[in-house]
Amino acid sequence: MLLQILVGFSVLVTAIPQRTIPDGVLNKDASGKDHYVNSQHNPAYDHEAFLGEEAKTFDQLSPEESTRRLGIIVDKIDKDSDGYVTQEELKDWIMYTQQRYIRDDVERQWRSHNPTGKDKLSWTEYKNMVYGDMEEQEMEREKNDKADDSFSYLQMYKRDRRRWTAADLDGDDALTKEEFTAFLHAEDAEHMKDVIVLETMEDIDKDEDGKISLAEYIGDIYRGEEGEEEPEWVKNEKEQFSSYRDKDGDGFLNADEVKTWIIPAEFDHAEAESRHFIYEADTDADHKLTKNEILEKYDIFVGSQATDFGEALARHDEF
Repeated sequence: MLLQILVGFSVLVTAIPQRTIPDGVLNKDASGKDHYVNSQHNPAYDHEAFLGEEAKTFDQLSPEESTRRLGIIVDKIDKDSDGYVTQEELKDWIMYTQQRYIRDDVERQWRSHNPTGKDKLSWTEYKNMVYGDMEEQEMEREKNDKADDSFSYLQMYKRDRRRWTAADLDGDDALTKEEFTAFLHAEDAEHMKDVIVLETMEDIDKDEDGKISLAEYIGDIYRGEEGEEEPEWVKNEKEQFSSYRDKDGDGFLNADEVKTWIIPAEFDHAEAESRHFIYEADTDADHKLTKNEILEKYDIFVGSQATDFGEALARHDEF
């Protein structure tokens, strides 16, 4: 029984779609890194935006080798080969690498869950492969001894089931590859955004009253010691909550206010990130980057999305 649970857990970890973590769905790239941590710019976000999930592999390269490979990537970004990387070229590259990450992830999981290559994957097939009979075991355990809220197979099962139903546009309880993509990467599908909002609220709304209080909002990102003075960024977050997040001023965030918070209208991640790179590296203020400007700001670009989630810099055969 223990072995079955351990094996099942390893399957769950790799198979279940990652939950959307608050602080802005579109404030993250495909890897899920926060652009800001404690209201401070997070360099790891840029590194993930330029290298992605293979950033750890990239970290193992020598500075000389990584710089050499970064230079080759710059040549690829400069599509018109005029010696300058424009914001539009950076944006195009970031969008391309974002989509490549998603495509690769979907391909891997589609093959894993659908080894015979059928046109559709049924919920029953997915459930049996990912959860097996854990659903019944977990239900019984939670009935008998109140399972720990911090980890619950049943909660994950219910969340997966809800996502599956939302992604299933034709209602046949089986997903095409396109629908499966929406299931795995709900943040990129317009019809999945309400599911993302609901998941976010469930994660933060500890008293399950259907709304998020200031204490729950802060408690999700900061847990200070008793008597400890709050950091300045926490005070800023409280101000954000009261002045900007809580639109109706009732002291809580409802579903619509959470949606405005985590999915800001008309926000373009690739546009924002490309502007950030230009701002950080454009030493002569001509609104475009030379290769030397990029290499001189090596620490900003190393590890970021423009290098294809690290794969482009890690693949020896491309260089």
